[in-house]
Amino acid sequence: MAAGTSSRFVPLSSEIPKGLLEVKGEVLIERQIRQLNEAGITDITVVVGYKAEKFAYLKGKYGVDLVHNEDFERYNNTSSVIRVLDRLGDTYLCSSDNYFSRNVFAENPDRSYYSALYADGETDEYCIHTDSENNITEVSIGGKDSWYMVGHVYFSKEYSSAFKKLLEEEYGKEEVRHGYWEDVYISHIKELPKMKMRRYANHEIEEFDSLDELRAFDCSYISDTRSSVLKDISLRMKCSEAQLGDFKKVPHEGTYMLFTFRMNGEIYSFNSLKNTITKL
Repeated sequence: MAAGTSSRFVPLSSEIPKGLLEVKGEVLIERQIRQLNEAGITDITVVVGYKAEKFAYLKGKYGVDLVHNEDFERYNNTSSVIRVLDRLGDTYLCSSDNYFSRNVFAENPDRSYYSALYADGETDEYCIHTDSENNITEVSIGGKDSWYMVGHVYFSKEYSSAFKKLLEEEYGKEEVRHGYWEDVYISHIKELPKMKMRRYANHEIEEFDSLDELRAFDCSYISDTRSSVLKDISLRMKCSEAQLGDFKKVPHEGTYMLFTFRMNGEIYSFNSLKNTITKL
């Protein structure tokens, strides 16, 4: 899945889809494709939407199929999954912006599973509850000292068959189209075939929700953000890119960029429509 706008990842997401970011010398989605190929998996479909043209080269370079999600701006990731229901079988469902430190696709699963990391203390993630056989029985939003959903999912043929039928029935509801496919799963967890939780060690799956988080993983982004927007801001403010941080999107109407950031302890806002930098 590579259709989303990743709006929290300002300002880089305004210039390039997050899945196409280079992290530690590799493009995120290319690293995943190579790992899949190394595991013997070559039947790969990429669902695109936001800046779809930037993914076109993958078809020639890796032989993947591209499916366009025209609803990427209106709806959430259910609108991506619904477009590839006919392709689900023994299938990995992945987010293009995850970074796997080792090849998680080489494990040859025999059961459906959702991958998970452990959170010490309070978390607002989707927290997983299991029975004595490690089958997922419930998922709650938020929790404490809990395993939570992150990264890739594996569907067996049996699971895909049941989930396809369910999503087809549910997708007519507006709230379903605006939600995650995981919300459909959570709401009907007892009706679907059993899915296990697969635990991963800390840092085996990396997920970057902001430029600040990416900088903590790949320090090359501290001094070079690869962002023309931030390069312009640093030039205008007579500072280095390393002095800019704590980027947060400001909710607003329209497609222009509006975000806040910190420089030397002070908070500023940037408005691309007016091309202004304002101290708050």
